[in-house]
Amino acid sequence: MSKTNNTNSRIADNKKAAFNYFFEERFEAGMVLHGWEVKALREGKVQLTDGYVLVKNGELYLMGCQINPLKTASTHVSPDAARIKKLLMKKDEIKRLIGKVEQKGYTLVPINLHWKNGLAKCDIALAKGKAEHDKRDVIKDREGKREVERAMKVHSR
Repeated sequence: MSKTNNTNSRIADNKKAAFNYFFEERFEAGMVLHGWEVKALREGKVQLTDGYVLVKNGELYLMGCQINPLKTASTHVSPDAARIKKLLMKKDEIKRLIGKVEQKGYTLVPINLHWKNGLAKCDIALAKGKAEHDKRDVIKDREGKREVERAMKVHSR
């Protein structure tokens, strides 16, 4: 294992998810990947922003996650950047999640991708959508913090 891939390093974050959803619970899931996808993850060629988790036939699938192939991908492999990836969790956890997702307003959202003991893992959250006014409050708080930091910076000069 190389020095850049320590045991618990992040690959990609879904910052948009924290803005659009309230997270109720977090779970860690393994992923079924092809070899070229693992190599692309090591290079950080992944976009998680538009990703979501779909429940189908009692299994979880990661959709909308783009893993862009490397230029050095093999000639006999035809990489599909938007391929649907199966998520791996224990059956009882999946059943519990399915029960919660069927409740009104809940969805499963990928939060981040990371390495854990050399394996690619996906953190997913049971989430409830934010209303427009909640998003405005977040923006207002963020801008207020920036103004305070600017004032402190100017004052300290």
